[in-house]
Amino acid sequence: MPAAPSNTARAKAPHPADLIEAGRALNTARTAFSDKTSISEQGADLERHNTVIIGAGQAGLSVSYHLKSRGVGHIVLDSANRIGDTWRNRWDSLRLFTPAKFDGLDGFPFPAGKDEFPTKDQMADYLEGYAARFELPVRLNSPVRKLRRCEAGFEVLTEKGAILAKHVVVAAASYQKPRIPPIASSLDSAISQIHSRDYKAPKQIPEGRVLLVGAGNSGAEIAMDLAKTHDVVLAGRDVGHVPFDISGFMGRKMLVRLVIRGMFHHVLTMRTPMGRKFRSKMHDRGMPLIRTRPGQFERAGVRRVGRILSFDGDTAVSDSGDRTRFDSVIWCTGYHSGFDWIDLPVLDERGAPRHRFGKASDVDGLYFAGIHFQYAVSSTMVAGVGRDARRVADWVAARPALSSSPTLNPNRRKIS
Repeated sequence: MPAAPSNTARAKAPHPADLIEAGRALNTARTAFSDKTSISEQGADLERHNTVIIGAGQAGLSVSYHLKSRGVGHIVLDSANRIGDTWRNRWDSLRLFTPAKFDGLDGFPFPAGKDEFPTKDQMADYLEGYAARFELPVRLNSPVRKLRRCEAGFEVLTEKGAILAKHVVVAAASYQKPRIPPIASSLDSAISQIHSRDYKAPKQIPEGRVLLVGAGNSGAEIAMDLAKTHDVVLAGRDVGHVPFDISGFMGRKMLVRLVIRGMFHHVLTMRTPMGRKFRSKMHDRGMPLIRTRPGQFERAGVRRVGRILSFDGDTAVSDSGDRTRFDSVIWCTGYHSGFDWIDLPVLDERGAPRHRFGKASDVDGLYFAGIHFQYAVSSTMVAGVGRDARRVADWVAARPALSSSPTLNPNRRKIS
């Protein structure tokens, strides 16, 4: 087994990888924990760690790798049965948007042909192997129910009890809960409807015409998958597309690196005017299509219509004036951040964390990793999390470790 990362040798920064939504990293159901009195204040004999990382996806594992290389004690909590299950549970035909040469986390290149596009199961197995390779302290089947302040710093409430920590890194992606628009409730109960999170393969979709609502990357990919067996209509605004074939020779050898490594990692960042402008547009339009281009829809027989405004029985009415009859619906409408289990004043009106490059703006000792545009477009990409993870690990390593007798200043106005 390879040696753990050392303090003196830092791995070469990786290349960004895919742009797929990260899915579910946590079970966020509410429980009966009291909101008024923390377990630590009740005098329970609690488990203590300097740092708790919540989420064992690519972001959480990357932060864990860098904390271990700095000698910082920590654990990683995740609700899944296996590392990589977020990927395994995606639809069957899913592949990453970038060749394997861009898909490795720090310290461990992706073990596949450099120009191959890995499958979702290969990505899941890679993450599991990454944790094993560096003996990262991951604790599975440990869904976090609530995160709140306590005298020691933070109290992380799980189904198995409470854990105290001086620092917490929330490495669950900003895509935790499926977003389904209110008009879904107006559909007849006889019409089959699912969210893209639950789509696996064409065989699970009833025969007839399927309406996909949401024309981002997930909607486009699923539409192409279904077009082999179904009559498919893809509804939603045009989000634009990367103007080259990512699987072509020029795409794999040069253009993917130019766009993903150049534009998404170094140009479109929070430090550049262009990046900040792009980020604001992403909130309303989403990412451009990476693999799929308009001509491919036409050749596959996928029909495009505008944004759906309403339903009239089994007919959808779009803002482009189309009336489209359908037999089933797949909602490719994205996710809510799902951070309602964070019982701290750190979320904005959209439920997204207020932070600067991953450091919480209002709560000392709280950090984020792998969230939407944390620093750049690449922040949510498999290998793009490395830069953000190194930054977060440096912040944590620079702060005092967990004290056996912590104290808080009750007169301090800022939560700390």
